[in-house]
Amino acid sequence: MLRLSFEELGERSGVPLGTTDWIEVSQDDIDAFAHTTRDTQWIHVDADRAAQGPFGGTIAHGFLTLSYASHFLEALLRVDGISEAVNYGVNRVRFPAPVPSGARLRARGELVDVESKGSARHARIALTVEREHGDRPACVAELVVRYSRGEE
Repeated sequence: MLRLSFEELGERSGVPLGTTDWIEVSQDDIDAFAHTTRDTQWIHVDADRAAQGPFGGTIAHGFLTLSYASHFLEALLRVDGISEAVNYGVNRVRFPAPVPSGARLRARGELVDVESKGSARHARIALTVEREHGDRPACVAELVVRYSRGEE
């Protein structure tokens, strides 16, 4: 994990953030996400039908994979001296490979750049979510995180 002060954050760009630990994406996780988002497409929740489908079993929603970004970011970067860090947006999201139920994921990150916005800073962070034993990333995204000191 890279740990920076708010001041140091403004001075950094192109900094690798390292790699997270693996997490497992269980069918229970997929089912809970399907229930919460009301996206109950069979490819995610019907094991029997999905076994006959293009992936040979159920797969995680792309947006479920993306939603792990907050967890991964927390494991990759800590900014001290702030009052809040909020998701400001996501740029250029792609899902190059499926995530089968039971797969393990981890992420690699890079602090691309930081832009000052008043007393806040917007950090662009490139995140690549890898699937264990996969030959392509499960998700590639550029996160935008707003770090504030509470002075606004």
